[in-house]
Amino acid sequence: MKRPLYSALWWLALPAVLGRLWWRGRKEPGYRQHWGERLGAAGPEPDEAMTIMVHAVSVGETRAAEPLVEALLAEYPACRILLTHMTPTGRATGRALFEKHGKRVVQAYLPYDTGFMVGRFLRRHRPRAVILMETEVWPNLIHGCAAAGVPVVLANARLSERSLRRGQKMGALMTEAARGITLVAAQTEDDAERIRSLGAPRVAVTGSIKFDVVPPAAALEKGAWLRGQIGARPVFLCASTREGEESLILDAWTRQPAKPEGALLAIVPRHPQRFDEVAKLVEAQGLRLARRSQLENGLDGADVLLGDSMGEMFAYYAACDCAFIGGSLMPLGGQNLIEACALGKPVLVGEHTFNFADATEDAVASGGALRVSGAAALVAQAARLLRDAQAREAMGAQALAFAGRHRGATLRTVELLRQLIG
Repeated sequence: MKRPLYSALWWLALPAVLGRLWWRGRKEPGYRQHWGERLGAAGPEPDEAMTIMVHAVSVGETRAAEPLVEALLAEYPACRILLTHMTPTGRATGRALFEKHGKRVVQAYLPYDTGFMVGRFLRRHRPRAVILMETEVWPNLIHGCAAAGVPVVLANARLSERSLRRGQKMGALMTEAARGITLVAAQTEDDAERIRSLGAPRVAVTGSIKFDVVPPAAALEKGAWLRGQIGARPVFLCASTREGEESLILDAWTRQPAKPEGALLAIVPRHPQRFDEVAKLVEAQGLRLARRSQLENGLDGADVLLGDSMGEMFAYYAACDCAFIGGSLMPLGGQNLIEACALGKPVLVGEHTFNFADATEDAVASGGALRVSGAAALVAQAARLLRDAQAREAMGAQALAFAGRHRGATLRTVELLRQLIG
């Protein structure tokens, strides 16, 4: 596929895309807001200050971008960060993380990737540099930046074998886009090699910025409060679970005879629109449910705590005894295990971790994480860890050491950016 055809397909699909936004807005009202920004026609007012754009599509990328944004604000005291997203949850996360900086960090949705919309967006904001987080490659945005002389950086970049094959099928479109990226800061050498194979001209290995995320004091305080509500009960946290996983976990949990008396299962679904769906799954198992949003009155003997809140993952990790990282029981690629390791928690993962393959393999090799073959094995290992404090503490110490060994990617990335931005 070539870029003109790609652009035409975007215009043809636009009515369906907007219709889908409206449909999703039934459960998430944020999808029905700021449509002008998505079309490149609105957003924050232009500013005379030097603007550095950072694109973080959703929650995970936004949280990963936090150390980089903070470092850029410190490195360039007169700059403004334009933080762009594609989802309301990503936007809400960015607001919570950076509202302390006032007007130095402003937010908008990235326009859909047509040449006209992207061009209008770039003319409005005139960024000094555009930084895309992790896997975000937008051909018309990259082309527009090249035409305007704006360097494009793919930071904290990762590319799985599956994504590489998908990119290769797109042919000239992806090759042209890769060649238009000024600099790629890749997480691992394997990521770097795969990205080079697409044609990116300058690729450096800097490590994962996610290792540099520092648990906020407020989140740790909230975790301590949450633990106070739970009391001395052992807590198994299933974090960032995806559709299909919760039913497997709940079934295995109810069937597991070896879990400690009073053990609490905490489930935090990845997507907020599924909170009510997961609550129904819990109740269908005959288990007593408590919701985080209604926890002020205590757990009241609940069997399962539903984490129906946003932006509190550090607090959930702080309050648990061991954690499973969701998206890995099903062939979905898994989610980020670094935050749990950074808090010294023993980590369990399923077999499907291709989104974070290297970090997961390193964590398993270090002894800080353990891979399981299915829901029954997952719950059995969780029950073992909840019963064995010595094994739990040893594994948690290995997880903490693993996280510590990989810090420093942010400083390496900023050094490369300094060479482009000045």
